[in-house]
Amino acid sequence: MHRPVVGIIGNSYLINDQYPTHAGGTMNSEAVAEVSGCLPLLIPSDPRFVRVEELLEVCDGILLTGGRPNVHPEEYGEAETPAHGAFDRNRDAVALPLVRACVERGQPILGICRGFQEMNVALGGTLDPEIRELPGRMNHRMPPEGTLEEKFALRHVVRFTEGGLFHRLMRAQEVMTNTLHGQGIRQPGERIIVDGHAPDGTPEAIHVDQAPGFALGVQWHPEWRASSDPVSRPLFAAFGDAVRRFASDRRRGGVLPAGVAEKPRVMAG
Repeated sequence: MHRPVVGIIGNSYLINDQYPTHAGGTMNSEAVAEVSGCLPLLIPSDPRFVRVEELLEVCDGILLTGGRPNVHPEEYGEAETPAHGAFDRNRDAVALPLVRACVERGQPILGICRGFQEMNVALGGTLDPEIRELPGRMNHRMPPEGTLEEKFALRHVVRFTEGGLFHRLMRAQEVMTNTLHGQGIRQPGERIIVDGHAPDGTPEAIHVDQAPGFALGVQWHPEWRASSDPVSRPLFAAFGDAVRRFASDRRRGGVLPAGVAEKPRVMAG
């Protein structure tokens, strides 16, 4: 029997500033294959090439990865400013409706960094464009210099809600993480439960309230050394278990076919 398929959202890059590509970090595929036990499949993040209903049928789970471009502020009702940085409207057009569709039908979805932010925006939340400029906040950005080991080194504690989903999953209320991001959640979206915070109050772990399936997001980068990290491994293992359950239910006919029109989006007030 073949492994269940996890679609990994890719990012757009120019090689040598000329050749357009869709690419995904190898460590994301490693985490999906080696820890989740699933088949990683890179998704081109461009609505010209993929449709949400097709992705729901081909993939058993979805991994929303990190990426340098940010979610465009128009997606949460705000005007673009220089602080919002670079954007990828094509990825927005694929990822945001994909989040809503996965949540609605219980298809497992895991958001990392930008993916964490996409989950919040998709469900009506908003983002702060540059959290290091907010009073009392630390700089969560990736160091501009150093080796990969230095850039992805553990940086600060994340504290989970006592007795909450992440506390139970990690079997610890505090964990060390390698958070690397510039933006962060300002207003949680409808049904978004903030279940973990950095010491400066920045949201770092979320899940969707009463979601019929696995719907978790983290602001840090658990794909780094996921097979050996004591925080990353249980997260990707639980994701893999959820994907296998979904795939099994689908084979038994317990999952409705994709293609139902998306429900209207409700913005958080």
